[in-house]
Amino acid sequence: MHVPLRLLCGGLVFTCNAVMWTFLSKALRYSSSSARTTVTTTASNLISSAFLGQLIFGDSHIALWWVGVSLTLSGLLVLRRASPNHARSPPTSKDN
Repeated sequence: MHVPLRLLCGGLVFTCNAVMWTFLSKALRYSSSSARTTVTTTASNLISSAFLGQLIFGDSHIALWWVGVSLTLSGLLVLRRASPNHARSPPTSKDN
């Protein structure tokens, strides 16, 4: 039972990472700024891992962890606001 459970967990890690990279690459393609995409991806990863860790594994995070996450997200937001915002239209297909 121990080996199949490890294989299942490894497969789930691989699947989740593949899905995350797929969404990130699509977001980068359609976003006007890579900073906006990075902030959104990092924030969603941190917050969802915290809540899913609590729900699935019963993890509890101390206040220092939440302070660190808040500082990280604040820094990303500062970087996002400092980056130039060039409007870019999404790529179009060349179906003629």
